Amino acid sequence: MEKGVSLDFEERFQESETIKGRSFKVLNILYSGHYLKLFISFIFFVLKHSPVWILPIVTANLINFVTEPNQYDTRYVWINVIILVIVILQNLPSQMLHISFMSKAIRHVEAGLRSTLIRKLQHLSISYHNELQSGRLQAKVLRDVEMIEMMSKQIMLGVLPAVMNIIVAIVVTGSRSLTVVSFYLIAIPISVILVYLFRGKLSGKNREFRQEIEEMSGQVAETVEMIPMTRAHGLEHVEINKIDALVQRVRGKGYKLDILEAFFGATNWVSFQMFQVICLLFTVYLAFKGSIPVGDVILYQSYFTSILMSISAVINIYPQLARGFESIHSVSEILFAQDVQEYQGKSKINKIEGRITFDAIDFHYRDTDQHVLTNFNLDVKPGESIAFVGESGAGKSTILNLVTGFYRPTKGRILIDGIPMDELNMRKYRHRLAVVPQHTILFSGTIRENITYGLAEATDEQVSAAVKLANLTDVIASLPDGIETKIGEHGDRLSGGQRQRIAIARAFIRNPDLIVLDEATSALDNQSERMIQQSMKDLIKGKTTFIVAHRLSTIRDVDRIVVMRKGRCVEMGNYQELINLKGEFYQMQQASNEN
Repeated sequence: MEKGVSLDFEERFQESETIKGRSFKVLNILYSGHYLKLFISFIFFVLKHSPVWILPIVTANLINFVTEPNQYDTRYVWINVIILVIVILQNLPSQMLHISFMSKAIRHVEAGLRSTLIRKLQHLSISYHNELQSGRLQAKVLRDVEMIEMMSKQIMLGVLPAVMNIIVAIVVTGSRSLTVVSFYLIAIPISVILVYLFRGKLSGKNREFRQEIEEMSGQVAETVEMIPMTRAHGLEHVEINKIDALVQRVRGKGYKLDILEAFFGATNWVSFQMFQVICLLFTVYLAFKGSIPVGDVILYQSYFTSILMSISAVINIYPQLARGFESIHSVSEILFAQDVQEYQGKSKINKIEGRITFDAIDFHYRDTDQHVLTNFNLDVKPGESIAFVGESGAGKSTILNLVTGFYRPTKGRILIDGIPMDELNMRKYRHRLAVVPQHTILFSGTIRENITYGLAEATDEQVSAAVKLANLTDVIASLPDGIETKIGEHGDRLSGGQRQRIAIARAFIRNPDLIVLDEATSALDNQSERMIQQSMKDLIKGKTTFIVAHRLSTIRDVDRIVVMRKGRCVEMGNYQELINLKGEFYQMQQASNEN
């Protein structure tokens, strides 16, 4: 797919925020730029579908010739037959060209929409992702885009033919008998009214069903990730019962939706059959009275059947259209999400000196007013190492998320080398960062690919140096394919300590200006941790570093330790100063020694 496809879509949606929630206008944005293809496809549709419209006319003409031979000569028969043969033969190339142009437009939109959603998800804040389960996001990118594609095809292959059938039937019938077309014009509105009888309720049921599917997708994704922990605690039955409850809810919603759709379809079928019988009796009566030729009974009956079948087709398609428009509403939640980090027009920095200032920072999550940080102030000098300690929920990891720009302060500001973070190009800023998270994030590639993630130009010498510094040499030597070993999904083929060492090697190879370590050695055993401590000292030497650690022994040599309690700094100093203070840090150290 061309690079410009998703960018073009993204620009259109950025320029059209006022249409949020309006499905037809969203659909218009998706297909703008493809209307020429759709128009050409429509022309070939008319050509390929013409036998359906011409056959009843030819049939009526031939019957009229048989019943009233004195009014026609044989040339009349041959002209009708030749026209019919020609329009039938052209059906094949016209059908292929119709589908070709239609498919180009729809597939382009499908690919562009998926790419735009992925790009938007990459730009949305971490807070946004934390609020939505990954399974729900996957359902939007996969299932909802598929539903929009199916809806587009149904419009082109179902709704469009139905509308054209109705128009042609009315025009041809009206040119031959105003009496019969008057009957059509009475019957059609009654038929259409049936569509709207169930529309609101059906749309509501579809929305409920889709929301249940999204919730189940999110829960299933979470359950799969928790399988090792679930088994370790013997809680399989808890997760099974949780999923079973969701499955039963989805089953119930789906059953009600199926019954409603079945009743909808059956009611309309019976109604249409009754209309067809009435039309047959009406046209036979007109022919008996001599108001219309006998052959025209077949013509009008065929066209009326075509009208009813077209209306029935639209009615049967409507549930899929409702799902499609509901899916448009679903993906619009991402497309029009405002929690986006902008990069354009921001200050670009190629190097961070390392002076970080937290100026009266407050922070709370959007769904609560309870503050995680309150009036937090800290001035960090270039090259200084800062460790944060405190009980769980004290705000330590929140500070790291603020440093990386994943979270934004509710109040106050953060300065990077004197520049407000809001004015920085965060992509350029993060290029100078290295982050080692508590929960190591790896992908299903090789060890080398995970270490050099985002650094395609990394040399073998740089990789080897990072491997050595992260104490990975023996691990790699023990693997059959060495550094090219595939590590499985999320690195599942490696131990927790091995995964964390890969994350540390990834930090080493980036040669960052600013380092963020969130429990960076928590998964290492004591021996591995001791071996890597000197390497960690080499990594952070001369670089501004933020550390969160539970093992107090790992932060003896940092420049300052910040003790956090309930979102506030309650103590600050180096290791020995805080021990001598005999305050909260001293108590934590004593408890650590006892453990």
